[in-house]
Amino acid sequence: MERNDIIDFKALEKELQAALTADEKYTRENAAKLRAVEQRVASYEEFRGIVLASHLKPLERKDKIGGKRTVPWNCHTTQGRTSLDETTDISQEKTLLQPETSAEFYRDWRRHLRSGPERYQALLQLGGPKLGRLFQTDVGFGLLGELLVVLADHVRLADRSLVLGILHSLAGTGRFTLNLSLMSQVERQSCRGLFQKLQAMGAPRSVKEGLSPEERGLEQPGGLQEEERLLQELLGLYQVD
Repeated sequence: MERNDIIDFKALEKELQAALTADEKYTRENAAKLRAVEQRVASYEEFRGIVLASHLKPLERKDKIGGKRTVPWNCHTTQGRTSLDETTDISQEKTLLQPETSAEFYRDWRRHLRSGPERYQALLQLGGPKLGRLFQTDVGFGLLGELLVVLADHVRLADRSLVLGILHSLAGTGRFTLNLSLMSQVERQSCRGLFQKLQAMGAPRSVKEGLSPEERGLEQPGGLQEEERLLQELLGLYQVD
């Protein structure tokens, strides 16, 4: 057997584990959403809290304060870093912006991309088509709002077309309407602000004094006409007034 024909079982195991983790997270959060709806929670914040805490498990009798503890009861909030974490960071450094699953994206988004500019550049680098494939099933609770906030805070005129493509791909993901309805008030305001910026970026290039809308449309290049058409479509999909 030639060297190139050797199967990389470690890579296959890693990919399988990432897929299982993503499925487990999706199932767990979906069950939490259904429980929250059945309980008729009073506010969005309470609903969000139930979903974000879905990974926690109740303490058992053997879990005593002061007793010997070999595993953290809540690994998601552990402050310390282990040597395994450090090794993982080093091995993933080169592939940080190349997630192959939604679970890998969520991990990198939380662990490595801390600042707004870093997150914005990561979204541009991945692009709309890749993000659409990663979140084909579901963007995940709370993440859609975070993505929109980052885009709103850092969008630039030079990136207008890319940002429109990202918004279009996100609008085609599973449960988009539900995730949109669960955004907080702050996230909704950022969403409106994002579209206001995108509209303003297009206006200086298309508005000409003394010309009717039809005449302005004839002067627009094909690419710009497509951007404006897409923007109008997205305004409806994102329910922006």
